[in-house]
Amino acid sequence: MKETFRQSMAWLHTWTGLVVGWVLYLVFMTGTAGYFDEEITRWMQPEAPLAVASAPVPAAEAIARAQAILSARAPDAERWSIDPPWDRTEREWHLSWPKPGAEQAGRRGGGRERVTMDPATGDEITRKIEPRETDGGVGLYRLHYKLHYMPEHSAILIVGLCTMLMLLAILSGVVTHKKIFKDFFTFRPGKGQRSWLDMHNVISVTALPFFLMITYSGLVFFMYAYIPATMTLAYGVDKTWDNDGYGNPLNPRVNNRFDGDGAPRGGRFRRDDAVPASGIPAPLTDLPRLAREVERQWGAGKIGGISIDRPGDANARITFSLMESGLARNTRITRVFDGVTGADISSAPFRQGATWKAQNAMTALHEGLFAGRLLRWLYFLSGLLGCAMIATGLILWTVKRRHKQHRDGDAFSFRLVETLNIGTIAGLPLGIAAYFWANRLLPVAMETRAAWEYHSLFLAMGATLLWAAIRRPAGKAWEEALAAAALAFILLPVLNAITTNRHLGVTIPAGDWVLAGFDLTMLALGAVMAIAAAKVRRKWAAPSGRALRVHGKSFA
Repeated sequence: MKETFRQSMAWLHTWTGLVVGWVLYLVFMTGTAGYFDEEITRWMQPEAPLAVASAPVPAAEAIARAQAILSARAPDAERWSIDPPWDRTEREWHLSWPKPGAEQAGRRGGGRERVTMDPATGDEITRKIEPRETDGGVGLYRLHYKLHYMPEHSAILIVGLCTMLMLLAILSGVVTHKKIFKDFFTFRPGKGQRSWLDMHNVISVTALPFFLMITYSGLVFFMYAYIPATMTLAYGVDKTWDNDGYGNPLNPRVNNRFDGDGAPRGGRFRRDDAVPASGIPAPLTDLPRLAREVERQWGAGKIGGISIDRPGDANARITFSLMESGLARNTRITRVFDGVTGADISSAPFRQGATWKAQNAMTALHEGLFAGRLLRWLYFLSGLLGCAMIATGLILWTVKRRHKQHRDGDAFSFRLVETLNIGTIAGLPLGIAAYFWANRLLPVAMETRAAWEYHSLFLAMGATLLWAAIRRPAGKAWEEALAAAALAFILLPVLNAITTNRHLGVTIPAGDWVLAGFDLTMLALGAVMAIAAAKVRRKWAAPSGRALRVHGKSFA
């Protein structure tokens, strides 16, 4: 080890950051895209109608219209479901009921009739063209913990190991730079290695609390997979219920000593179906009245779903579910009413255990689903700073060793790191741009088109990696890869205008800022890449045409 504690921490900071830096760069960039996953998905399905600005419809009015539709369309259904829009980009309400016999057959996801309703008018919305197949923004989000082309469990373990090493890198970096906050106000451009170190320090300090939070909460997110023996030893395991209620073997939930007292089994929200149908017809109570009562307790806009069991029967039950928000995730708060009298027959509220509350809060902070528009943009910008922190750290490793590798001839390890840097730092943005290009260029009716969007991402990234391995000098590979990424992002709105009618000339006048914002963000990202390519060109291409000089020596 090194002579002093700080030197040991510097060694630890360097090598923990380098060994997993490329995976962490992918995790940070795709995870950052996940903060706008729904907006990205909407852009990737241009068949959806433009969003027209309108005043919000009170829940009670929309529920009254939904009840009228369900009463007319499915008077004899065993269950009705009324779902307000959860998606940030939607305004439609979704109604559904099981087809005859589907409940008895145990068909959980299928066998349902569905209706999309305009909440303002009660009209049924029929789509003339079905949206194209795509994993959209959710696909990018999943990449940051599932990776691709490998078993999910293995990917989660790999990402967990890299995340742990990143936490070590962050903490050791704080120890190493004892003047880290003083250095935050120091930037010396045009000084080579010193400039890269200054940039790395400034970026690291700017969003340091975010980096610590997002790294630690990422470990808490999958603690069941990372420390299963400890969880089993402390709480025991009950595999009959898990995080999403669908028997995910990765995340077996522990028993009530962890969850809290009275945890429901078998799903996200409890449905009171213990009372069988009586066979006695009885009119359903007024749902809007119950909705107003529930909103007086929870607040306007907090109804996340309504389930009506056995409508038209004397034993009908109506369950209102709370829309999750804030740092309270998976709380499963419900209000249950008698479907005929409207009497509140809710059971005692679910009592969370302290550990369950803490894990929920950390997970909510990591996902940022509670964030409003401004906070979501801060999450997004902080995520981009995380990408920049990792990128500057990886580049700094090569800048510090460029002179030594030419002097001593130890070129293989240096060239390997430099190739991986180019293939990842410049190649991943190019791959994400290719993901969006594929969405527009692949035939809409093509089978497995969603899979080929992923393939396009990794093919572009692999091509950049190959180009970095064979192109000399490395500065040219940097310049050309960054220029290709810049061109791909800048031309994306042009491609969108050629292939769809959802371009800036339509979306801005219509006030659809989700679609317009995507195109404008692509132009901004392309501009950043173009500036980076121009800086690399100026740095590596001397006016005389000679190669880059480092410490008075010329290197190709």
